Amino acid sequence: MSEAKSKVDFKGHEWVRKYVDLEAGRVKPDLVEEYLHELFKKRIAVLDGAMGTMIQGYKLEEQDFRGERFKEHKHPLKGNNDILVLTRPDVISAIHEKYYRAGADICETNTFNGTSIAQSDYHMEPIVYDLNVEAVKVARKAASKLTKEQPWKPRLIAGAIGPTNKTLSMSPDVEDPSYRAVTWQEVVKAYKEQIRGLHDGGVDIIMVETVFDTLNAKAACFALDEFYEDDLKGKFKRPPLIISGTITDLSGRTFSGQTIEAFYTSMAHTKPFCVGLNCALGAKDMRPHIAALSNIAECYVHAYPNAGLPNAMGGYDEDDKDMVESCRDFFESKFMNMIGGCCGTSPAHIKALADDLAAKYPPRIPQPKCTNMRLSGLEMYEKTENIPFVNLGERCNIAGSRRFKRLIMNKKYEDALAVALDQVENGAQVLDINMDDGLLDGVAAMQKFLKLIVPDPAISKVPIMVDSSKFHICEAGLQVVQGKCIFNSISLKTGEKKFIEQAKLLKRYGCAVVVMAFDEQGQAATFHDKTRICKRAYDLLTSEKINFPPWDIIFDPNILTIATGMKEHNTYAVDFIKTCKWIRTNLPHAHISGGLSNLSFSFRGLGLLRESMHAAFLYHAIREGMDMGIVNAGALPLYSDIEPKLLKLLEDAILNRHDEATDNLLEFAEKEKENKNNKGGKKKAAAEWRKLSVEDRLTHALIKGIVKHIEGDTEECRLKVDKPLEVIEGPLMRGMSKVGDLFGAGKMFLPQVIKSARVMKKAVAYLIPFMEDDKKNSGKSSSSAGTVLLATVKGDVHDIGKNIVGVVLACNNFKVVDIGVMCPLDKILKEAEKCKADIIGLSGLITPSLDEMVDVAKEMNKRGFQVPLLIGGATTSRMHTAVKISPKYKCPTVHVLDASRAVVVCSNLLDAKQKEDYVEDIRELYSDMREEYFEGLSDVKYATIQEARQRPFVIKFSQQPAPVKPKFLGTKVYKNFDLKSLVEYIDWNPFFQTWQLRGKYPNRNYPKIFNDASAGKEAKRVHTDAMKMIDDIIKNKTLECRMIVGMYAANSDGDDIICYSDDDRKTELCRFHTLRQQALKEDRDDPYMAMSDFIAPKGVGVKDYIGAFAVSAGFGCKKAVEKFESEHDDYKVIMIKAIADRFAEAAAEKMHEMMRTDLWGYAKDEKMTVSDMLRVKYQGIRPAPGYPSQPDHTEKLTMWNVMDVEKQIGIRLSESLAMMPAASVSAVCFANPDSKYFATGKLCKDQIEDYAGRKKMEVKSVEKWLTADLSYDRD
Repeated sequence: MSEAKSKVDFKGHEWVRKYVDLEAGRVKPDLVEEYLHELFKKRIAVLDGAMGTMIQGYKLEEQDFRGERFKEHKHPLKGNNDILVLTRPDVISAIHEKYYRAGADICETNTFNGTSIAQSDYHMEPIVYDLNVEAVKVARKAASKLTKEQPWKPRLIAGAIGPTNKTLSMSPDVEDPSYRAVTWQEVVKAYKEQIRGLHDGGVDIIMVETVFDTLNAKAACFALDEFYEDDLKGKFKRPPLIISGTITDLSGRTFSGQTIEAFYTSMAHTKPFCVGLNCALGAKDMRPHIAALSNIAECYVHAYPNAGLPNAMGGYDEDDKDMVESCRDFFESKFMNMIGGCCGTSPAHIKALADDLAAKYPPRIPQPKCTNMRLSGLEMYEKTENIPFVNLGERCNIAGSRRFKRLIMNKKYEDALAVALDQVENGAQVLDINMDDGLLDGVAAMQKFLKLIVPDPAISKVPIMVDSSKFHICEAGLQVVQGKCIFNSISLKTGEKKFIEQAKLLKRYGCAVVVMAFDEQGQAATFHDKTRICKRAYDLLTSEKINFPPWDIIFDPNILTIATGMKEHNTYAVDFIKTCKWIRTNLPHAHISGGLSNLSFSFRGLGLLRESMHAAFLYHAIREGMDMGIVNAGALPLYSDIEPKLLKLLEDAILNRHDEATDNLLEFAEKEKENKNNKGGKKKAAAEWRKLSVEDRLTHALIKGIVKHIEGDTEECRLKVDKPLEVIEGPLMRGMSKVGDLFGAGKMFLPQVIKSARVMKKAVAYLIPFMEDDKKNSGKSSSSAGTVLLATVKGDVHDIGKNIVGVVLACNNFKVVDIGVMCPLDKILKEAEKCKADIIGLSGLITPSLDEMVDVAKEMNKRGFQVPLLIGGATTSRMHTAVKISPKYKCPTVHVLDASRAVVVCSNLLDAKQKEDYVEDIRELYSDMREEYFEGLSDVKYATIQEARQRPFVIKFSQQPAPVKPKFLGTKVYKNFDLKSLVEYIDWNPFFQTWQLRGKYPNRNYPKIFNDASAGKEAKRVHTDAMKMIDDIIKNKTLECRMIVGMYAANSDGDDIICYSDDDRKTELCRFHTLRQQALKEDRDDPYMAMSDFIAPKGVGVKDYIGAFAVSAGFGCKKAVEKFESEHDDYKVIMIKAIADRFAEAAAEKMHEMMRTDLWGYAKDEKMTVSDMLRVKYQGIRPAPGYPSQPDHTEKLTMWNVMDVEKQIGIRLSESLAMMPAASVSAVCFANPDSKYFATGKLCKDQIEDYAGRKKMEVKSVEKWLTADLSYDRD
């Protein structure tokens, strides 16, 4: 280093010195990426602002765009801003300099339309290369000038690559959705020409920006890699890549329909240095989408929004100060690594962003590397360990569906879309598309069908598997799909050289890949050959030659036909299953798939037998590691539903249990016959009320909840009036008003109201088509008491109570918009704006929902909502609403205890005369409650966690009989558990509470409630309806009950409970973390309890045990609910959900009884009535995570992991750890006779910090999960 250079002042930024070439005034080309990494780690970088806005300020005319070079050009050039780098470089360089001086670290070249495709509008295709070269040189002039002036802040140049004016994913011809104005090859060629010019000009960074069609962006990145790796032979390192998408509207999707997560997943293979969003939206509207990107991106994240949304004149109204405030939340939320501006922004905006935000906030830390397979269609699909099996829908395969083949061969492509839709609706998570037929042009057929899928979001939301025995057909499929696909398949059949060549190409396309177990010697049939070939392929793919992500590798070890009569075929299935286990153990992250149809090829024509064979095979293969399969998603029976005799025959053959297995199965197949069912019906006599007038019949039907004649009566009434709307506003609303009055007066009960709503819904549904026709001539619409939006918050799946509230409000003339369960806050607020809600109601059952409600309230306040917020659900309370939620939202926030209060609350809030006084009363009440609460907190004293541990609940384990060892250690699964056997275990009291039927003492509880003077008659009727539905459920197997129980050797370790892998107690399997009481005890002898106190400590020489279970009776409930909803039958919707809940609780009682008396057997002589059982008179306890003894829901994760609950019985956990299906129960079980239920009460900061350390969680995360249980305010 020369003495002059060493004396250059870097203003305290000495780390920059090594990267800067002072003479050239730039960052050294080979160090650009390293410099950028250091820069983005140290601070938030700044990008320039709008080029077009600045050019407009120069008021340039046609001659400016032509210059001397294009003076004679035959077409107008004004508006072709990119060409100014050739004709007015002084203007463009000056603009770059202004942005650099304003604080930009990076300026984009003026090449947004610098491709031959975009330039064809001006007939300027021949100058594309020169344009890009000169654009970099013009930018370099300004960058070098500023870098020499301020070497501590070197300026960089990003080569801007725009989306072109043509799209690969959409048709410009409404008559032909499969038409594309441009091909993949043409787009790649055009982008490569642009990239060559940018490279030769000396660009620092490549920036693929304003991506509205992900497929165009993929083509740009494909061209980038092809240019540097193939054309330049790797002699130059590829510049850092920045990718910037654009959300076209508030739907949160790109113009081609992808969600942010799907967009990122589709582009992640390009290994972008930074990814972000620009254009289309202002910062405020961009916020939720930047948040989503920040939560998933493993690289840096940027944003360069417009200066607000365009005004009526196409301009932008946000000035620099406005924009800073609009963007501030990006920085406060730690979403940002780079900020800039798009349309409407100027150097003043960039200076404000640089000085007031980028310089004052720390940069975002990228997300850790994800090692799960991520795929995408319009939506992202992530294969996690919690997803045991991925259904690859097989019916869009010419070899897999005769119907599909017939439609394709007859060129009825649009009709064939119905096959694809059917697959998705029946549970296919990925669509397998195969067009292999000797009489078909495979490339044309593959591309045409995939192009037709794209415009149909119901189909294209799922990822695609392009499938062919011919590589070029599959490749053609990749060139028309914007999402991340699976490529099926490659193999070593043609040798390593071809295998490596193909794998590198597929990596460039960014797809996952199926690797068939073939090599030069042929197809692998034996366990030895399958494992040998898979290992060889895996080693090649993950080597430095290819560096293919191992989580994107899917092995197909060949499912071959069994039961052929040839002895050597008998091991094919069991060898595949053994191979699955071997791959899982030896080839990290790799997945396993296979096509099931080959397995049962010997039994063509016997559909039931074949599907049963597939289900039995999958049961065993999935247990050993197979996690994907090409299956007919809607046809497979449940393993537990296979007739036992047939199941034994099938498993004998699949597992090759004995030599006669094949012969026995073949003999059974010969005898298989189809059964036919006949149905009949009975006619009923007409009732006396049918003689009334049609208006009175409608009123009667509404009050009595009679559906049978409603459509006929509605039509008869419609014919008597001028407009169909008059039927609703007349007799129907009169009837519903009477229903509302009767309910309000306590003369109708909730079940009756819901039956009335069912009748109303059916009548309205019948009238809707007539009203649509009438709209052309009438602008009138029915009035309502107000619009109420209802939602179960994110992570929560419980909605019975919310459904009831909705029905009751609808009966009282409120318009109810129910947007369902697991609703993120952004969806809630967008839907509220969309339907112009007068009130928003939030519901939740689990404790994490309380925190989510707080977040919704905060966001409502932030976005300036002015509507009341209602809070309801089992875990909510008036005190929590007053203390935690109400202060976060400036408008009225009201806790609603149940449906009976909802009407009064909503009416008061929307009544102009009553609202002010009502709201003031609520505010005063909540203010008093907050004061009382915080005074109470100051009054309560707490022991430190160390003091509390000095006074545990003491059990003298050494003086008790030795703990009983369970019959087994590990897990036991029960599927299709007999629901009939559970009926006697049902606790009916919560059922009546669901229906808000409350008896009075001494007739409060079941069955005495039937004697209650007020509620008894209706309780009896509802119970009778429930029993009828239960009989129907059992008869038709509408619901399935599944249960899993686990028992483990255990000892306590302080406040933790260690579970061991076996009774030798040498290997720790998992730990349950418990919480201890801290509220100061008045009696010095009273203990501070934790659940670990009930398990013998590891140092006392006592071998103790612990149990756990999870049960669900909710399988099948969703399908039944959808059926009833389609019939507008709210009564049955709520009834089946309530019954499913009762069955789940009954299953929990049954399982716990089985544990006590048999499986564990610590109370094997127990003789107890169900009534005593429900009064908890048994030995031991079964607390559940999320309940008072252990309020932390995250302990469910330990249960789910150690018992493998989701894989074994299908109960999933939501992001808030609610169990799905909702009708599910779980528990941890303690056997000690001294164990008892207790509540931890409020917890102090010292225990929370200790607990977080034991669980290896962030303290803030633990505080969030335990918000309702903290003795302090975490905010």
